[in-house]
Amino acid sequence: MEIDIEQTRRNISLETNPEKKSLLGQYFTPFPIANFMASLFAEPHIRDCKLLDPGAGIGSLTNAFLNRFLDDLIPEHFSTINIHAFEIDTHLQPHLSGTLSSYSSINSITSYIFLQDFIQYGVNQLRQDLFSKEPHTYTHIIMNPPYKKIRSDSIHRKLLSQVGIETVNLYTAFLSLGIYLLEPHGEMVAIIPRSFCNGPYYLSFRKLLLSETAIKRIHVFESRSQAFKDDDVLQENIILHIERSGIQNSVGISFSNGLEFDNLTVENISFDHIIIPGDDQLFIHIPLDKKKNSIDINDHIQYSLSDIGVEVSTGPVVDFRVKSDLESQPDLNSVPLVYPSHFSDIRVEWPKLNSKKPNAIRKNERTSQFFYPNGFYTVVKRFSAKEEKKRITANLVDPTTFPDQTLLGFENHLNVFHTRKNGLPEDLAMGLYAYLNTTAVDQYFRRFNGHTQVNATDLRAIKYPSRRALIKLGRWIKGQSTITQELIDKNWEKIIS
Repeated sequence: MEIDIEQTRRNISLETNPEKKSLLGQYFTPFPIANFMASLFAEPHIRDCKLLDPGAGIGSLTNAFLNRFLDDLIPEHFSTINIHAFEIDTHLQPHLSGTLSSYSSINSITSYIFLQDFIQYGVNQLRQDLFSKEPHTYTHIIMNPPYKKIRSDSIHRKLLSQVGIETVNLYTAFLSLGIYLLEPHGEMVAIIPRSFCNGPYYLSFRKLLLSETAIKRIHVFESRSQAFKDDDVLQENIILHIERSGIQNSVGISFSNGLEFDNLTVENISFDHIIIPGDDQLFIHIPLDKKKNSIDINDHIQYSLSDIGVEVSTGPVVDFRVKSDLESQPDLNSVPLVYPSHFSDIRVEWPKLNSKKPNAIRKNERTSQFFYPNGFYTVVKRFSAKEEKKRITANLVDPTTFPDQTLLGFENHLNVFHTRKNGLPEDLAMGLYAYLNTTAVDQYFRRFNGHTQVNATDLRAIKYPSRRALIKLGRWIKGQSTITQELIDKNWEKIIS
């Protein structure tokens, strides 16, 4: 049976138009992952299992769940298993029906296929009015939800808001509904992207997750390309195991490089290393390897940006909104405009000849609100290419690059470190540049950021050395004739100590 399902999955993945996959956010779970997910459920403490598989596809996850408990526990533990499987893709429904019908001879198993939108169903279950029945709840949920952004004007967004769910992606919508439909001490296992771990758009979901459930286990795929390689998906995924109304203790963290799950080592991580106490953004920190991060274990790194008197903001110039004010080359009536493309190594190359991007922005009443005084600034690119080794790339803005200029403009694809919209002391700017470019900071950042975007909110969540230590690091950097990644990584910790 497993061989047939896996072959069907591969065939459908190859045959399905990529545009359809993208439209539905549809990526099928490989057999080894489905089996591993099923293995994470605890041994049953109840007699009657009510299983939900939203977005069931061809039934790979339900099949893995049934095989796990048929082999090990039925009839000793579960007396019955009642399955609700949802699938809106009519092309997949015959395959799903075939998977579930293979268990029809087992009297203790009943299954229902819902040919409807799970979000619509879930909202209808949770909506409370005079004519509402008690929602149908579940003891177990296993899911590989669709990955797709939800537009603010979409029917899904409007439906979810009716039950108090505010989110921006289908996968967190599915998870949110699943959490509400779980019975107390019910369990959910889901394979999902890591993007919910940080950022303001997912804060509402993180609050729901952390207030209503206990995180029992997080499994990390060390390669971004392995989980859904047949669908050519480059996504940082995790497997999340949670318990509704559970007691939050330490979290089990495990790793795999591919689809091999034998002989895994599970490390129990204290919850206050997963959610940093006092973090009102509730960023979820997931270790990406078995080594301790030097940011965590270094007693000299315990400060926030506000502690060291520094702020970070997104560059205020959104070029398409001021298109008529952009200039290819500077003149007496313009201000230098700095883009990520102006950076070469540590410093700024400006003006950049033959550049596709403008070098200046006209100074007038409309644009004057965007400018910073010329000075020293540390900047971090907001976007990195997927193939880049590092997410955080810091550079230095030196006022001598812009002779005779009193103002600067920073384009929106840059994060700017400043003090009350003024420049930083040179040594502090240099120290921030060096610290942010360490491999240790990049690894620390990746624990809560699962995508290629680096926002100002993310940079505020990083822990920093003291202002004094950063100035010391900056002075050391200034004294180096050549600055390399190896030089920074080898020396930064002893400099700040």
